[in-house]
Amino acid sequence: MAAKTQALEIGRAVRELPPGSNYQTLTKVKPSGSLQARRQADGAVAFVWRFSIGPSGAQRTERVPIGFYDATLPPKSLSPKGNRYSFEAAIRAAEALAQAHHAHRRDGGLPMLRAAENEAKRAASEAKREAAHHTLRNLLTDYCDHLKTIERRSHLDARSIFKLHIFEAWPALANKPANQVSPEEVADMMRRANDAGKARTANKLRSYMRAAYETAKSARVDAAVPLKFKAYAVTTNPAADAKVIRAGNRSAKKPLSADEMRAYWCAIRDMPGLRGAALRLHLLTGAQRLAQLVRLAPADIKDDVIMLYDSKGRPGEPPRQHPVPLLPLAVKALKECATMEGKYALSTGGRKAGKQGSTHISSTTLSGWAQDAAAGIPGFEAKRLRSGVETLLASAGVSDEIRGRLQSHGIRGVQDRHYNAYEYLPEKRAALETLLQLLKQRRGGARASSMAR
Repeated sequence: MAAKTQALEIGRAVRELPPGSNYQTLTKVKPSGSLQARRQADGAVAFVWRFSIGPSGAQRTERVPIGFYDATLPPKSLSPKGNRYSFEAAIRAAEALAQAHHAHRRDGGLPMLRAAENEAKRAASEAKREAAHHTLRNLLTDYCDHLKTIERRSHLDARSIFKLHIFEAWPALANKPANQVSPEEVADMMRRANDAGKARTANKLRSYMRAAYETAKSARVDAAVPLKFKAYAVTTNPAADAKVIRAGNRSAKKPLSADEMRAYWCAIRDMPGLRGAALRLHLLTGAQRLAQLVRLAPADIKDDVIMLYDSKGRPGEPPRQHPVPLLPLAVKALKECATMEGKYALSTGGRKAGKQGSTHISSTTLSGWAQDAAAGIPGFEAKRLRSGVETLLASAGVSDEIRGRLQSHGIRGVQDRHYNAYEYLPEKRAALETLLQLLKQRRGGARASSMAR
C-alpha cells in the first residue's frame, strides 16, 4: 500500500510540474541522493539523480541525467525503453547510480568513475583510429620509403611486389592492423603467388615483409629506427614464422659458358658509340651490378679506379664503398662513354650544354643493349654475364674470396666489416687481367693457367 501511495504521489507531483520549472525531488534513493524531475519547455519530463559530494562543510550538489518520463510505459516496468522510463525504472536507475557512487566514494565517487569511463572510451577510440592508420599497407609503404631514404635500390622491387601481390590481391588484409597479421595469412599470400608459378616472387614477398616487420619490431629498442615504426606496436614477426618455398630459392642465374662469354666479347669488342663503350666497361670491370654501375658519379672516377656504392647490406647501414680497378681497355671505354660533368658519368640524356650528366643510363636500357648485342646467344640475359664472369674466373683458379671482392658479394664477419680496410686492388686487377685473357682466347681454347691464390 505504501509503495502504491508513493507512486500516486510521484505521479501527481510530475503532472503538476510547470514547464520550465526547477528540479523537484520525487523520492530519496538508497544509499544516497534523490530522484528529481523537471518539466522542460517542450513539456517533456526529465529525470535526474541528485547527490552531494565533497568534504563536510564544502559539499556541492551535482545532478546526473537519467532519461525522460513516458506515461505510456507500464507503471511497474523496471526496464527503460531507449531513453524513456517509468517511475519505477527511473528509481532503479537512480539507485544504481547511487550505489556506484557509494562504492567508489574514497576514489572521488561517481564523477571520478565517469571520468575514468570516459578516458577508457577515449583511449579505445584513439586505439581504433591508430589501428585504422597502422595497417599492413602503411607499414609496408613506410618500409619502402625508409629503404629509399637510406638509398636502397630494393625499394623499387619491394614496392612492386607489395602492390601486385598484397595491396591489389589482398585488399582487406592490406587494411588490417599490421600487428594483427598472422603467419598463416603471410603463408596464404605466398601460396597465391606460388600457385601462379611465381615461387621466387613468393619468397621475395616473405623476405621484404620480414624485413619490414623486423624494422618495426626493433623500433622499440633501436634509436636508429625512425620513430614512426614504433607506433605500429609490433612485437612479433609473422613473416619470420612463414616457411620459405624451397623451390623458389633455386638459382635462375644460369651462367654463360666460356664460349658464350667469348662470343659476347667478340660482339661488343669493336661495337662503336656509346653502347659499345658502356657494354665493354661493364664486362671489363667484372660485370658489376648494373644498378650500381649506371649511377657512377664523375667524382668517383680516379685515374684507373672507379668507386661504386653497394647498398645490398644490412638495413640501416649506409651503402658500402666498392672500389673497382680499370684495365687500360676499360679506361679507354670509360673515356668514350662517360661525361665528367653533372651528377652521373654514364648518361644518355642531357647532352646539351649545361645539362650533361643530369640523368643516368637506366639499368634496363643497358641490359637491353646487352640483349641486342648477344642476339646470337640462346637464352641470353644480362644477369648471366655476372655469373659467367665468376664461373670463368673460378675455372682459372681465382679464389672465391677474390671473386667475391671483385663482384662485391658482401662482407662477412666483424673483422672484415669493421677492421679490414684493405681494398684488394692488386688482386682485383689481376683477376680482371685473367678475365680479359680468357675472353680473348678462341672459342674452345685451352684453359688459362691458374692464378696464385
